[in-house]
Amino acid sequence: MKELILLLATIVNEIHDVLNRIFGSSMTDKDLHFWVIGTIGIILFLVVYVVFKIIEKWKFSATILSFIFTFTMLTVLVFAIEIQQAITNRGNMEFADAVMGLWGFIVIFSIYALIMGIIYSIYSRTKKKKKKGAPDLIEDKSDVLPDIEKETAVYRSQMKKTNKFRK
Repeated sequence: MKELILLLATIVNEIHDVLNRIFGSSMTDKDLHFWVIGTIGIILFLVVYVVFKIIEKWKFSATILSFIFTFTMLTVLVFAIEIQQAITNRGNMEFADAVMGLWGFIVIFSIYALIMGIIYSIYSRTKKKKKKGAPDLIEDKSDVLPDIEKETAVYRSQMKKTNKFRK
């Protein structure tokens, strides 16, 4: 863990030196953080945006996005705990500890996903059986609902984008 942080610090220092050579030595740490973190942030945002747009079309998109967000937050938390251990000398700062903590989440989440998958498959099968087994009591529905036309659901994402205020 300590080696990883030292490696990252060395990389940041090298980037700082390269930027100082390009822009001159007038670049402060605040300028460096502004440009480097800003650039990394926008690149990361664009990648995440594209990935989430793809995931949003999948069947269990809320579960997948929740997993990604939780895993990201746990990664930050795990590394914060490891750094805290190094500062307070209340444990060894090891990368293996962080990996095992995240591995624990993945294993427990896998058990959760398996249980929920079993429950979902049982639920969907019983729902299909009820639909197949239920007799249709009314043969001709035109007598019951003569004036109402069947409307299909239109979702907001399917609607044509118009500007109501444009003349």
